[in-house]
Amino acid sequence: MKDTFRHKGLRKILVENIRENGIKDESVLEIINSIPRHLFMDNAFVQFAYQDKAFPIGSGQTISQPYTVAFQTQLLQLNPHEKVLEVGTGSGYQAAVLCGLDAEVYTIERQKDLFKKTKEFLPKLGYNCSFFFGDGYKGLDKFAPFDKIIVTCGAPQIPEDLIKQLKVGGRMVAPIGGGDVQVMHLIEKLSETETKITTHGEFSFVPMLNNKN
Repeated sequence: MKDTFRHKGLRKILVENIRENGIKDESVLEIINSIPRHLFMDNAFVQFAYQDKAFPIGSGQTISQPYTVAFQTQLLQLNPHEKVLEVGTGSGYQAAVLCGLDAEVYTIERQKDLFKKTKEFLPKLGYNCSFFFGDGYKGLDKFAPFDKIIVTCGAPQIPEDLIKQLKVGGRMVAPIGGGDVQVMHLIEKLSETETKITTHGEFSFVPMLNNKN
């Protein structure tokens, strides 16, 4: 499937909508404008690719709403060449945004079918990450510490293992809550023993399941 002038025009409209809804980081908006979201979606939903909505991608997972992707990415305050852990690879759309911002991306997925599909698909579009299959709760201790961590599924509480894998001075963005609606948390690691936690509104994510491979 190609990225046509029509797709590019629809993306511009999408980006303007996201901007109007409060996303101010121009580098994030520019990357959203450059990524062919329709290529990340099942054929049944391709015609809706540039609506600002989440859609199913199989294995009980969704491709996140573009506004949510932009919001989380903006909260990260990503700098080029920073080492980022993404918990929940999913379709690979969020990972593509991080790669587009010149991050060194380590992404982990617990659904085997999605892991295999995205690991094969994303590099074909030119987005190169380090892909891992496993339990996102545990993070990737072997590759820690990370400058930034982004969680793209709803966690019932802030995973302590992930805080340990965050650099001092680093930022972690995670939707926290056990129900259908989570509260977006920003965790800033001030020292090895101190964090600053702020909340940034309500969102809806598929749940993060503990100890599931």
